[in-house]
Amino acid sequence: MQTNSNKTNPNKTNSNKTNKKKITALISGGKDSVFAAYKLIQKGYSICSFVCLAPENKESYMFHSINMNLVKDISKACDIPLCFYPTKGIKEEELNELKAAIEIQKEKYKIDGVSSGAVESVYQKSRIDNICKELEIESLTPLWQKDPETLLKEMVECGMDIRIAAVAADGLDESYLGEKIDPEMIEKLKYLNKKKYVHIAGEGGEYETAVLDAPFFKKRIVPISFKKEWNGNRGFFYIEETKLENK
Repeated sequence: MQTNSNKTNPNKTNSNKTNKKKITALISGGKDSVFAAYKLIQKGYSICSFVCLAPENKESYMFHSINMNLVKDISKACDIPLCFYPTKGIKEEELNELKAAIEIQKEKYKIDGVSSGAVESVYQKSRIDNICKELEIESLTPLWQKDPETLLKEMVECGMDIRIAAVAADGLDESYLGEKIDPEMIEKLKYLNKKKYVHIAGEGGEYETAVLDAPFFKKRIVPISFKKEWNGNRGFFYIEETKLENK
């Protein structure tokens, strides 16, 4: 794992930041939802639970759909309870399922808010905001409208292990599947952004990610077996078996 001597201790918060509000983190196993949770931990929030809706529909407008098994590993690696809900992923209907899941967390953990990894999707953010408003809790989106290159650099510098799990854009071929997002990969994505208009952070669906480690994980996720699938102009990196390893 890449180390960083300047990495912030995730268990240490600024003495001026005494906010101990309890939240549920919406988590998909991808980089944005994990990094959003980490940013809020740094601000002093306490994560009571993770919520993940796993869609059958790979074209879900709201939810990540690849390597959903990793979310259970992330829960174990962080020692944070996971509420995992299957959904058919039908547009708009899935929002009722999300609201029900969050409502359960509010009743069980008395949460003050919900975090999500929204960066540029108004569709996703507005719907989560509306659900939180209806439930009278806070919608927390610490990555919203942040510069995508800056976000990726922050993720790498804090020590996150992020792998490319799916690609679906001109310029992103099979060789990218399973590759780690590191400084060299960020330069490649910047080049593709200039030449092929690939969004650096994958906000247009150009690629999806899987997180194997982050600063607040107590253990790292180690893939044991995986497979690649290539369908002409898009591909997937399926992590089939894993183990947790002490850090």
